[in-house]
Amino acid sequence: MSKLQAFFSQNVKFNKQLDVIISERFIDENGKLIPWKIRSMSEKENELIRKNTPRDKKGNIEGESYAAKLVTESVVFPNLKDPDLQKSYGVMGAEDLLKEMLLSGEYSRLCQKVQEANGFDVNEMIQYAKN
Repeated sequence: MSKLQAFFSQNVKFNKQLDVIISERFIDENGKLIPWKIRSMSEKENELIRKNTPRDKKGNIEGESYAAKLVTESVVFPNLKDPDLQKSYGVMGAEDLLKEMLLSGEYSRLCQKVQEANGFDVNEMIQYAKN
């Protein structure tokens, strides 16, 4: 394979899924921790998230809202869009579900893992959201 062929879509490793432990509170019937599945996404998907994120009066993307949307779209399991799961927490919507079901430290851990899966570090993500 030539160096150029390494960039052909069929040769690129993409859309990795990671199993991550977000909380010690979610356990199976055997007492084992249940990992969450998160995925990376393309810039095209990310661009759509940015377009659908509210902006402030200066036209800047609201960073917290952007991060919440990025996280909810990156979580594969549990299915945050499942109506029964949302109903069990008394909320409607994936973003509200995460904020209700996770402790603040767990939410922060999930955000960090999603950022890593998508190639961001925290400071890069803040700058990216501002642009």
